[in-house]
Amino acid sequence: MKVSLLMLGTGNAAVTRCYNTCFVLRCGGQCFLTDAGGGNGILSRLEQAGVAISDIHDIFVTHAHTDHIFGVVWVLRMVAQAMNAGAYEGELRLYGHAEVLDVLEKICRLTLPGKVCAHLGADIRLCALKDGTSFSVIGMQGVAFDIGSTKARQLGYRLMLPDGQRFVCLGDEPYNERNELLARGADWLLCEAFCLYSDRERFRPYEKHHSTALDAGRLAAGLGVKHLLLYHTEDATLDTRRAAYAAEAAEHFQGIIHVPNDGETVLLE
Repeated sequence: MKVSLLMLGTGNAAVTRCYNTCFVLRCGGQCFLTDAGGGNGILSRLEQAGVAISDIHDIFVTHAHTDHIFGVVWVLRMVAQAMNAGAYEGELRLYGHAEVLDVLEKICRLTLPGKVCAHLGADIRLCALKDGTSFSVIGMQGVAFDIGSTKARQLGYRLMLPDGQRFVCLGDEPYNERNELLARGADWLLCEAFCLYSDRERFRPYEKHHSTALDAGRLAAGLGVKHLLLYHTEDATLDTRRAAYAAEAAEHFQGIIHVPNDGETVLLE
């Protein structure tokens, strides 16, 4: 069964010309959402991509930064409203570490109607994960890992795709060697690239604890991965981003490099 990756957003926290980084994995009509950006723009992104709220039954929330978690609140609201209207079958499962799920629940209870919040902990399940915890989504087995963030605690994950490929999401901070066993030899490595190394003085990625496209290429080469996908970038260079980021990463990495734009689908094969 083929799996596709739909990039709903590719930008970092401060972008205005694209949406914050979040994506959907599709497999056999089922959808697995990772993060949701920073606002209700997630609803239009899903609509444009042809992903119905009723298609989403699994959400992974990497961490509690605004550009990743606030969009989840809007998805939860729409799911709960669909449940109340009899337009959503089954349950919704939210995956993340205990702290991020606690933050998400508090935001919901402070800002959403009671008839929406009534679903939290019931048919909207909060599934707390720890470093090394296994989980299952859309027929695929995954394992969560602590990325070793220096800012807010954050989880990444590795999924085993139906055809045996290994799909690794590193989150939105630089790779930590503690996760080498999970990341080495990945078929697909999703890695943040805040900007080009050649633009480091302009965007100052290292001060923000982020990486460059050159760093990502060097990492992918060292880990022996097959496909490298770059996201969580600045948006001042969107017109040239794809070619420029790929060229810089290719200075070290000889595998296949993907620099998708918002709304693009990548077939994982």
